[in-house]
Amino acid sequence: MYPTPTPSKARKLSGSLKRMLFPAIVVVFAPLNKGTSAKRADACFIVGTITLPTEVSDTAIAIQNNVACNLAKTTIGKAPDVTSGGITFSSIDFSQSSLTPLNFALTTFATADPLASSDLDAFTNQLNTYLATEVALRSTGGSLAIKDPKFFLAFQIARIKTAQGVTITNTGQKVQHLLGKVINNAGSEDQATKDKVTALSTVLS
Repeated sequence: MYPTPTPSKARKLSGSLKRMLFPAIVVVFAPLNKGTSAKRADACFIVGTITLPTEVSDTAIAIQNNVACNLAKTTIGKAPDVTSGGITFSSIDFSQSSLTPLNFALTTFATADPLASSDLDAFTNQLNTYLATEVALRSTGGSLAIKDPKFFLAFQIARIKTAQGVTITNTGQKVQHLLGKVINNAGSEDQATKDKVTALSTVLS
């Protein structure tokens, strides 16, 4: 016959049993690096190792499923040629034109007349290729002259959406805000070119 354990021994045995059945679980929370998103961008166009600002990383995450990369072909710097909705960046690459970036954008990314009949999907795909190429350039420390035609495309999309009655809730994507972005990034563009963009901001139907 086995001896009955004393209360103190029983408590010790109970504690040992709990530790065997329920070992301590240590949870380690790794801090997010500043400038990165909680959800990681694994886009094919992030070809460099430079940490992306949060806003840029968020953009990469938003478009990565809509953009394909041709890693065998580069466009600007080390950026791969990218495609969205059948539109390749190399087919609308401002850097291959003799025009200034903003004049190229005004010519290449002109809207239809009437404005509301413009192809919103086509403009969106064009912008996707510019956004992806900018992300690639930022990840490699390349030139950011792409910013002005990129902002112009976003500006045109805002105009088209307004004309089509699409509600824009994000202030940063509204016509007047994007007009400011285009003008502020116009650099050495002449005033006449800037005035053409300003005039477009009043044509919303």
